[in-house]
Amino acid sequence: MKILITGSGGREHALAWRLARDIGKENIFIAPGNAGTLQCGTNLPYSFNDFENLLEQIISLSIDMILVGPEEPLVNGFTDLLKKDPRFINLLIVGPSAHGAMLEGSKDFAKQFMIRHDIPTAAYATFTSEQKTEAQSYIRSHSGPYVMKADGLAAGKGVVITESADEAVNHIASVFEDNIFGEAGKTLVIEQFLDGIEMSVFALTDGKNYVLLPGAKDYKRIGDGNTGPNTGGMGTVSPVPFATKEFMDKVVTRVVEPTISGFQKDNIDYCGFVFFGLMNVNGDPFVIEYNVRMGDPETQVVMPRIGGSFAEMLTAAATGNLKDYKTETLPMTALSIVLASKGYPGDYEKGKTISLPEGNHLIFHAGTKVLHDNVVTSGGRVMAVVGTGNTLDEARTAAYNLADHVHFEGKTNRSDIGLDLKAYEIV
Repeated sequence: MKILITGSGGREHALAWRLARDIGKENIFIAPGNAGTLQCGTNLPYSFNDFENLLEQIISLSIDMILVGPEEPLVNGFTDLLKKDPRFINLLIVGPSAHGAMLEGSKDFAKQFMIRHDIPTAAYATFTSEQKTEAQSYIRSHSGPYVMKADGLAAGKGVVITESADEAVNHIASVFEDNIFGEAGKTLVIEQFLDGIEMSVFALTDGKNYVLLPGAKDYKRIGDGNTGPNTGGMGTVSPVPFATKEFMDKVVTRVVEPTISGFQKDNIDYCGFVFFGLMNVNGDPFVIEYNVRMGDPETQVVMPRIGGSFAEMLTAAATGNLKDYKTETLPMTALSIVLASKGYPGDYEKGKTISLPEGNHLIFHAGTKVLHDNVVTSGGRVMAVVGTGNTLDEARTAAYNLADHVHFEGKTNRSDIGLDLKAYEIV
């Protein structure tokens, strides 16, 4: 089997690494990939949105399965294009239709879906750019904290939370007048603030049936203690100590199963991953967001914990055979630390030479490329280093020791990944 993975981040590196263990790196292709994916497959010099060239590569390389990594090509209808083309009638496709991808492509669409299918979520109101005054009045008539989300895709940076009504009103002006999120901010969703602790749950579905993958906790803010602006993610931990059997039973019955059945009721063509961004509020799960692909950097701690054949799991999903599929989760803790460029998530410099430790380590590249035989930085989130162990402490120690052996000018990372979870550990 030959598999083409589209994307260029740490998620795609982790997916390629895991699948190469199953079917060999000679059968893995990544478009466009990064400096790290070169170690577990063949990079193709095409953007994940370059549909014309990707279709040609699927034919010329005799690709058997395509796994769409990022959300943007899904929202742009890549899988729909493949399914309409008779040349790809036998191609296995892992990634939902554009209709299904609207769960991530539009916050308002997702909220309506949740309300329609009785899936617990925060109360909300939606405003368009023509309703700036109404949105600001809405803020003034409610007490904070205020959660404001750009409706469209904003690379994980479209959410602002503030306790100040003045700041919220000013943010609305920035979104609607200054277009800080571009097209993604033409509509703004304002939500009730939920006080709790977040986690990410992942399902792989064939549209009717599903399997759960290992859960994870993501750390979005740039600074220690969850301070500073939101990022695409600065670290992750799997498993999540507070995700008890009781809590996960609620997640399955109140969130996962109603979502999958909602696909069928709404006639949504959906084969692929569903990312449930959850808030644990006093032991009850609330959905704060859907993603229609695996998370980044969650994938980097989920993939090492998947036993068995991941390639077989994806094949079962793509062929509609997940009903009786049994997953295997390895009993270890994995912790990732994102090493970022100085200045991220704001302006940052690129082209910094990276020095990596020798040996076999779990280092998943994101913003890297090869330049004159050197690996250099090419993005804000440069790479994620992963430590594993029998306990959270062991995984933390391993991850931070590994981070200390990666060097590039301006390297920055959080020092507190996983510390907040120690309070939930069973001693």
